[in-house]
This record gives sequence, C-alpha cells and structure tokens, in this order.
Amino acid sequence: MLVKCYASALQGIGASTVTIEVDISQGINFFLVGLPDSAVKESQRRIESALKASGFELTKKRVVINMAPANLRKEGSAYDLPLAIGILAASGVITSERLPEYVLMGELSLDGNLERVKGVLSMAIHAREQGFRGIILPVQNAPEAGVIDGIEVYGMDNISQVVSFLEGEPGFQPVSPEDSFDFMTDQVDFGVDFSEVKGQSNVKRALEIAASGGHNILLIGPPGSGKTMLARRLPTILPPLSPEESIETTKIYSAAGKLNNNGSLVSSRPFRDPHHTISDTALVGGGAYPQPGEISLAHNGVLFMDELPEFKRNVLEVLRQPMEGRTMTISRAKFTVKYPASFMLVASMNPCPCGYYNHPDRECECPPGAVQKYLSRISGPLLDRIDIHIEVTPVPFHDLSENPSQPLSNLGIIESSSDIHKRVISARQIQLERYHENQEVHCNAQLTASLMVRHCQPEAAGSALLKTAMEKLDLSARAYDRILKVSRTIADLDAAENIQPQHLAEAINYRSLDRKAWGG
Repeated sequence: MLVKCYASALQGIGASTVTIEVDISQGINFFLVGLPDSAVKESQRRIESALKASGFELTKKRVVINMAPANLRKEGSAYDLPLAIGILAASGVITSERLPEYVLMGELSLDGNLERVKGVLSMAIHAREQGFRGIILPVQNAPEAGVIDGIEVYGMDNISQVVSFLEGEPGFQPVSPEDSFDFMTDQVDFGVDFSEVKGQSNVKRALEIAASGGHNILLIGPPGSGKTMLARRLPTILPPLSPEESIETTKIYSAAGKLNNNGSLVSSRPFRDPHHTISDTALVGGGAYPQPGEISLAHNGVLFMDELPEFKRNVLEVLRQPMEGRTMTISRAKFTVKYPASFMLVASMNPCPCGYYNHPDRECECPPGAVQKYLSRISGPLLDRIDIHIEVTPVPFHDLSENPSQPLSNLGIIESSSDIHKRVISARQIQLERYHENQEVHCNAQLTASLMVRHCQPEAAGSALLKTAMEKLDLSARAYDRILKVSRTIADLDAAENIQPQHLAEAINYRSLDRKAWGG
C-alpha cells in the first residue's frame, strides 16, 4: 500500500515541502532513499522503539520510503514523526484521509514522546503559503509557530496523540495566534541603564544619534574609559521590535536552534558580541550544514565587536558587503543560501597597542609608527562604512565620585535610558513617515542614493562647510554620504525639516579617524 504524507525542510531561513512516500509490500527489509543524512537514516531505530512503547508494531514487511524531492538533502531528526506516521498509514493501522491536509514535524524519543525541533516558524509560514490546513509538531514548538495566522497549529506531546488526532478523535484545539503575541506587551528588563554611566556626555550623544538613525559607530579610547560599558547599554535606547521584525528575527534564531526554551518570539533587539578569535565562517554563516552566522543573528539588532583591530583581517573584510547590502549570500558547490543581515555595527578599539595614545594623563609607550601600524589593521573601506567615530576619554576622579542623586552636577543632567529612548523613538517616527513609500528603508542609515538627493541636501552655507571639510580631511565619496546621513539624523533629533550648518558640523566632528593628524 502506498501512502503520502508531508514534512518540511529548512533552506537558509526559508523552507520547502518534502513529500514522504511510503510503500509497504511483500518481503523484508527497510529502504530509505531521497538523499537523507545520517540522522535521518538512524530514524528507523528510534521509530521502532517509539512505536513499540506507544502500543504499535513496526511492520515486518518490505518498507520503501522515498523523501521527495530526491535532490534536496534531508538533515536532522525532525523527520521521525512523518516517517512513523507514514509507516502506520501504509500498514493500515491508521487511516490516511487527513494526511494530505497537514505538515508533520517532530523528533521521536524512544518512549514515543515528541522532542523539540528547529525552524518551525519558517515551516509554518511555508505550509500556509502551500495551502495546507495545518501543521502538527511538538508541543514545545507550538507557541513559536502559533504566531502565524491562517493556519492551524497543533502541539502534541507524543505520537499517540498525533494518531488520535488523525483518526478524528475530539478534544484537540489549535494554538491561538493572539496567545503567542502576548510577548509584545512585556517590558524587556535589560538590567543596565545609561543613568549608571558617569560623565561621557559626548559619547552618550553619539550613541543616541547612532540609535536614532541606525548608524554604525566606532568607539576609540584607552583601557577602562567605558567603551564596553557604553556599548552594552545601547539596546536600552533602541526602538522596540515591530511584529514583522520580531517574526523575521525569530525565523533566524529558530533556524539556528537558538530560541529560548519557552519557544516564544524574540521580543528584544539582538545584541551579539563575538570574541575576536571568531572565524569568518562563524561570523557570516555557512558550514557543511548551513547555519546563520553572528551577523545574521544580529539582524534587526546590534553586532558589537570589542577590540576591533584584534580580529583577523579576513574576518573584518567579510563585513564589508553585508554592511552595504544588508544581506549575506553564502555560495558553495552544493548549495546557495541567503540570510538577512541588517545590523548596527558597534565597534570599540584602543588607539594604539599600549592603549594610551592621546591619553590626558599617561604617555604613550609605543615606538614611532606603531600607532599607524595598529590602525592599519582596519582597512580604509571598512572605516568608510562606519558612520560615526567617537573618541572616549577617561572619566576624571571627581566625576566618578559625584553623587548621582544630584540632578545637576559637574556631569550635567543625568539621564536614564528611558529619557534617551523617547527622543530616539521620536526621531525614528519622523523617518518612518518620511520613507513610508519605501518598504526597504526604515531609517537614515539605509538611505539609497536617490533618497539622499531628495532628503539630505544641505543649504548653501552647509554645502560650503562640507566642501571645506572634504578638502581638508581628504574624505572619500562614501564618507561624504555618511556625513550627510548622520547630519540628517541630527536634524531629525532637532525636529528640523532641513539640514542646518550646525548639524553638518556635528556630523563632520564624528569622523575622527579621517583626520590626517590623528595617529600621526
């Protein structure tokens, strides 16, 4: 008897339908074809034990299973459930009338329980697009897939429940999408706040501008000046994820198997901070079994690279294309996958090997030429793609010991993350309204050349100022674009319709490493 049921295979962060064809005839042996990997081939033993523990018997006849399309590699243990159900249906143990309506995914434990699998959000979206009525999967994955409207999502504890459902027994209710979106009302507790940072008002201002426009930023300063402390507080002032961004980010984390155990959507912007020993493959993604890299895991969030010059040169250079294109295409001999990679790069570095170049109190101990050699570890094209360069100076002792309960002090007005967050939200709202006709542009950092012509043209006085800066600092055309984008964001923070000279002056000041005298 020949029976067909349906599963799903991950391809990047997308999915495709896999048809499980099971034929049982006279004879003996078990054949599994259709380009399965080792984990899929091992499913026979898991299925035998799971069926036996659940009160079913694996047929002693000849079983041939084809996983179509045969040219698509099937990976992982998530095919245990559709394979087991296909065998039961082909054996006549259960009816196959409802099988064409549902996609089945789940790993089987030896006692028949269903174990969590990865990538089910993409699978649910694809199943809806292909016209399936619903998807059946482990109960742990149900909240994740349940956010997708227009398809029934059933979470099951074990294979016995799946059989009962397919046999039409009552008592099974699909997951409600409204229940899965409860996370949107939750407030994210970051555990850190900008009010804890003493001094550094100029750096806080630069981070506020970066958050408001989605700009990449580089913090340069000696050890202990607070670079990492400031960077880790950036997520506290970023706008919250929209439902669309949350689903897109969750698809990446689901495909990588990095979702929390509760299976809910990603509710806060990602903050990824890879160590400087990371490989280029781990950063961009790929491998024998393609996985999203750190830049894709930072999609819609922040990629923090501490001690930027310590990263390998080839690792840094692979950042250049995704920083511009905001996608990462991985091409190998046997596959090509595309991962989204729209992230904010936040990097930090010491100004020299000893760390004390330009320090107000300590002398730099580096030999002549060491500063430039250290800076040359970061290529000019990569620096051009970083919109804001800001120097971080050590905080004086009298500022460190200042009483934070005083509203006005040598530090100025001490603001919390929520205060800055409100201004960032206002600036982002201006940008959303300005670019509402362009679905791919959400903030100033994503502006295309044509949009810059429309929205980033300074007045005559500003043009003259920018021309002087370009000539004196010998800036590239890309740096020119970066200055205009940052000045547009500064104008938005001031709720100004046009870019004023003071906005350009501040943006030009955030090109520290473009100055010929820097590191001289």
